[in-house]
Amino acid sequence: MRFGFYDEFRPCLVKQDGVIDIAELVGAFPGAPPQYVLETLINKFDTMRSALQEAQSNGKTIPLSQVRLRSPVPRPGKVLCGRRNFKEGVPLDPPGPLRTFFKSPDAVIGPGETVILPAFRASVFNHEAELALVIGKEAKNVSIDRALDHVFGYTTSGDVSARGPVEGEAELAGPYGKCFDTFLPVGPAIVTPDEVGDPNKLRIRFWVNGQLRQDYSTDDMEHSVAFMISTLSHNMTLKPGDLILVGVNHSHLGPLQDGDVAEIEIEHVGRMSHSVSDPSKRKWPLDLRDPQVNIRRREGMKGKPHTGTWPHQPPTGDAKAVAH
Repeated sequence: MRFGFYDEFRPCLVKQDGVIDIAELVGAFPGAPPQYVLETLINKFDTMRSALQEAQSNGKTIPLSQVRLRSPVPRPGKVLCGRRNFKEGVPLDPPGPLRTFFKSPDAVIGPGETVILPAFRASVFNHEAELALVIGKEAKNVSIDRALDHVFGYTTSGDVSARGPVEGEAELAGPYGKCFDTFLPVGPAIVTPDEVGDPNKLRIRFWVNGQLRQDYSTDDMEHSVAFMISTLSHNMTLKPGDLILVGVNHSHLGPLQDGDVAEIEIEHVGRMSHSVSDPSKRKWPLDLRDPQVNIRRREGMKGKPHTGTWPHQPPTGDAKAVAH
């Protein structure tokens, strides 16, 4: 099944040709915060499954042309993102430590909405098309082999990034170049795991104005989706409705600028577009990241000792023994 919101954040099942309203099934009362509605749906999903399947088969379909799809995860409690979590075609033995960061929940926008570039004078604003997952049940200290049991579903996401300031511009108050409002397009729907299959075997593509820029697979992840969930659950309790972005292959990253129309597609998950607006009307050269840059960086990391990622390491700190 595919879940989302439409118009004034009414919950729905998303089909290829339209949506089916499920507000009454979920018990969404007028004025309820959309994220609360999502979390209610997640928490009641097992008991509601048969009724939802009936609605999917026999409910009234409202054509997509008559509705406005919204972000299926309106305001997640936490947004956690993988940092340099792809091999870029160069495996390391042992794998490098897992690195993650927080992104502002207020950065979320939905399908067809607009990324607005701020007045901050970045050297460039980059696109990063990524697989995202939605936590379905509380996860605390979960094992790697049970981690995927805590996934409610998957969706597409765009991790927009403001790179370091140009000369003369003041620094940001922290590592917040990815936290500007509108810097996280999400959608068009949350797809349940049974429709997705193995999250580490999905093709991801990204176009800007019809030009294919990114084309890679999640089988290149250094740390699997399950490993990420398990590791993060030992650092903090993951709650239903939390959002995790798994990271990106950095090859062919390029600029986003005023007037661009971007499209993200993830195999078995969905396709979403968003536009870009820059009130300052800045322009950057179409300088896409050369894969060789990533390869050289990864080659330079070979042989460097480290102790792995806590808690998935033996007491000796021998990271080679860790299963990813």
